[in-house]
Amino acid sequence: MRREANTFSIIGRCPRTGQLGVGVASAVPAVGSMCPFVRSRVGAASTQSWVNPYLALTALAELENGAGATDASSTALAGDEAGAFRQFGLVDRSGASAAHTGTECTPWAGQILGMGVAIVGNMLTGPEVLGAMAAAFDDSKSEDLAERLMLALEAGNAAGGDKRGKQSAALRVHADEVYALMDIRVDEHAEPISELRRVMRIARAQLLPFIAGMPKRGNLAEPARLRSRKCCCARPRIDRKAAGAGAKKENEEETMNELEMLVEALGIELENERRSAVLAAFLPMAQEIAKLRSLDLTDVHPAVVFSPLPASLQE
Repeated sequence: MRREANTFSIIGRCPRTGQLGVGVASAVPAVGSMCPFVRSRVGAASTQSWVNPYLALTALAELENGAGATDASSTALAGDEAGAFRQFGLVDRSGASAAHTGTECTPWAGQILGMGVAIVGNMLTGPEVLGAMAAAFDDSKSEDLAERLMLALEAGNAAGGDKRGKQSAALRVHADEVYALMDIRVDEHAEPISELRRVMRIARAQLLPFIAGMPKRGNLAEPARLRSRKCCCARPRIDRKAAGAGAKKENEEETMNELEMLVEALGIELENERRSAVLAAFLPMAQEIAKLRSLDLTDVHPAVVFSPLPASLQE
């Protein structure tokens, strides 16, 4: 049985890092399992409406063989007799973009193309959804790709989104490795994009340091970095808003553990007595950062991620 995934997606490339990624939301469950496809240093695609994953797979294979976005998209669509029912977006390694919105896609349906970005959507409340996404992506050039895609999803959602409602959302970004730098999903939720933002905050703090210590392409595998090992061994991060005031002591201990991890990651050598004094001095600052992280201000201001880590460790 074919399944129609009425969806809005943004496919993007970061000109600074070469990262490629897709952000997608829909009123069907598990949209991240069937619509977004990314191949590191090759391209990124989203296939939707009456979903045909082979459109994305064929197009990415064409890109890997040297084709550009337009030719790769045309080749993929030429092998699909139901092209009128498909919607598809693609960005290649150079930032060139292509898209297709079939004449039988459920209205409102459309696309926006630019250098380094393709935005596609169907069964939406109107063209304002894609327009808001394009503006958010363009206005956030100083942010990393994952944040830009997230901001675009939030803008599209605020502008109306899928006219049937909300159910799932996903964000996938690849850098240099074959595996993803970030691959997070909300598969069934009343507010999937807000929940995806919450998951993203946790992933930045807990998952990205672990991924930074994973084996890299072309290098011999080495023992995991100390920070990666500590992230792996630490207890799962608690949602402070949901935990309530009763978790205050536990949160303070968690914050101190994070400070310890930061000291180790930066290679700071301190005597035990001095170490305790330094950590105690920075504890109030770390707690304030944690408090700001936990605030949900998406209704009044785009979410901001506060982190004491250098920018190079946050990418």
